[in-house]
Amino acid sequence: MFPISDVIPSRTVPVVTIGLIALNALAFLYEIQLDDDQLQLLVHYYGVVPATFSWADVLTSMFLHGGWLHFLGNMLYLWIFGDNVEDRLGHGLYLVFYVACGALAAVGQVVVQPYSPIPMVGASGAIAGVMGAYFVLYPHSRVLAVVFFVIFLDVIEIPAIFFLGVWFLMQLFSGVGSVVEAAEGGVAFMAHVGGFAAGVIGGFIARVRDQSRQEYWRGVG
Repeated sequence: MFPISDVIPSRTVPVVTIGLIALNALAFLYEIQLDDDQLQLLVHYYGVVPATFSWADVLTSMFLHGGWLHFLGNMLYLWIFGDNVEDRLGHGLYLVFYVACGALAAVGQVVVQPYSPIPMVGASGAIAGVMGAYFVLYPHSRVLAVVFFVIFLDVIEIPAIFFLGVWFLMQLFSGVGSVVEAAEGGVAFMAHVGGFAAGVIGGFIARVRDQSRQEYWRGVG
């Protein structure tokens, strides 16, 4: 099941989402022209290493990726879900929200593996936050996804709340499994869980804000 778009058009140009994708692309283009030794140094210096945690590394790590699939997958999910969340929050607040979700996601992974010497990189935690907010703000939306069958494929509409709910449960179960097994490498699943949870909270806050505004204007009218 491979998502390709949602069904809700954005009312505004998602300049922040486009800018984030552009910055990630520039950083990735820089990465792929490095040799293996240079890339390892870059990741260790600018990635989040739980054992030597630094807040500065939290920001820089959000723009580094561990390969083509990591980069392209993250940017696809950011493009599908980011424009609508940016539309709802507003450009400035959306940027703050994105960075905050990425920071909380990194902290979530550090909490469960505080002594790991392996650096974490990627925008996955921040994007998980965007997905969490979308889950709350657009519960009736649908996601167009390519479904692969044995000998053919098809494009179907899936309720966004189902698609994102299944995604979150997969991250949660994988994250719990990695903690139980004391796994030190691989995907930082708990960062995804932490980012999504932060996004859900942010989404509820935005809904309450919007409802308060609507009630205020109804009262004024």
